[in-house]
Amino acid sequence: MRRIWILAGVALVVTLGVLIWLTTVLVPANLNPAYAAAVDFTDAALEQRDDAAATALLSPELAAWVSENCPDGVSECIHAYIPDEWGDFVDAVYRRSIPDGANAWDVQVMATFDEKLTEGFSGVCIYLRAERAEAERWHITRWSGWVSCAEEDGLENLRSNPDAPNRAP
Repeated sequence: MRRIWILAGVALVVTLGVLIWLTTVLVPANLNPAYAAAVDFTDAALEQRDDAAATALLSPELAAWVSENCPDGVSECIHAYIPDEWGDFVDAVYRRSIPDGANAWDVQVMATFDEKLTEGFSGVCIYLRAERAEAERWHITRWSGWVSCAEEDGLENLRSNPDAPNRAP
């Protein structure tokens, strides 16, 4: 009888280990490099305030737009979208995406901040267009949003509306 309990315990530990491993491996950002580029850009700009890392993820065209329109760098440009009352940045995660052919994805990332928004804490929705340029390298070519998810109409609006908030370019 004792042997059965030991085997059951080992099976439970192995099963939990496999589930934890699968959860780690199957995070959406790990499954698609376009998603990873979107999350990495958001983290570089918001969390790390690392202009070099964030700019390295931009297409040459968007980097030129940033040079013209963001004199203090891409991180400060993006931080200017975020009201002080939202508090400090906490995390950004992949939310959803829409493919646009083999070499482009419209990705929505959701960022969270440590203060509750006036509408109730629903996160901050960010649209990022990721396109594959050369040799499997993905670049961010456009963004919009950086608004409370309660204020926007979803990914479709942020990606296609020329008047979407904080649209670049």
